[in-house]
Amino acid sequence: MDSRIEKLINNIEQVIVGKTEPITKIITAMLCEGHVLIEDVPGVGKTQLISALARSVDGKFNRIQLTPDIMPSDIVGFSMVNQVTHELEYKQGAAMCNFLLADEINRASPKSQSSLLEVMEEHQISIDGQTHILPTPFMTLATQNPVETYGTYHLPEAQMDRFVMKISMGYPAYEDELHIMENGEHSSNRAKMLTPVMTTDDISQLIEEVKKVEVKPSVRKYILDIVTATRNSQYVRLGVSPRGSIALLRTSKAYAFVNGRNYVVPDDVKAVMSETLAHRMILSPKGKSAFESNEQALQGISMTVQSPVEAQ
Repeated sequence: MDSRIEKLINNIEQVIVGKTEPITKIITAMLCEGHVLIEDVPGVGKTQLISALARSVDGKFNRIQLTPDIMPSDIVGFSMVNQVTHELEYKQGAAMCNFLLADEINRASPKSQSSLLEVMEEHQISIDGQTHILPTPFMTLATQNPVETYGTYHLPEAQMDRFVMKISMGYPAYEDELHIMENGEHSSNRAKMLTPVMTTDDISQLIEEVKKVEVKPSVRKYILDIVTATRNSQYVRLGVSPRGSIALLRTSKAYAFVNGRNYVVPDDVKAVMSETLAHRMILSPKGKSAFESNEQALQGISMTVQSPVEAQ
């Protein structure tokens, strides 16, 4: 593993115990300039993980608790007349930062969801004819609770597609939870005491290095074969779009870099495939009866695709 990434992971793990894989996947998404949706039950550490990542990088971190009465202006900001100069003055919204935690995104109204997702796509805010560029890097980490759906607004598939990865934390292992219980009273204090181990310039440099990771034609073909298989499967009503194949290429390159390589192997593709593609599919009635989740369906479909034997 790259020593700089390892240092970042170790810093986050001072607060988040036993979740190396989700931490690694979120860092992977950050290094390919993507956004992450974390969907899991309450109390498993979604918000704390995002906060720990933001505190580990010397950047600006904003959090917005999304509710039905949140307005788009709360997210993107607004213009108002300066009483002294009588000119329009831009007042920043929550999105003007490096790391934006959008808590419970499915509780925001569709209009507010759309304003946030537009910012995620464009990396800029346009208000009253003026364009405001977001800081670099910019990453949105949204959370949602899949269990309690009363009073929520389902994210349309077209908007889910804007997240490069959808991640689940899962319950901690037995021994890890014992450790969490023993240190639970002090975990919030430890999170506040985290010191940055990277600057935003360091992250920008890593992002540029990820872009140089080599992907052989056989691996590119393997990625496209998986995506094409989702479009032709009887278990899938809506397969993965070209945006999904590009996303899998980007996340595979970032995952290879995190693991200390400057080239992608098929195992990198397999490692990030579920998080990158599953939320971009809609199962057919037959698929819903055959599989418990999109992730299981994708795993089954990918088994029909032959992996390249030699990628290096």
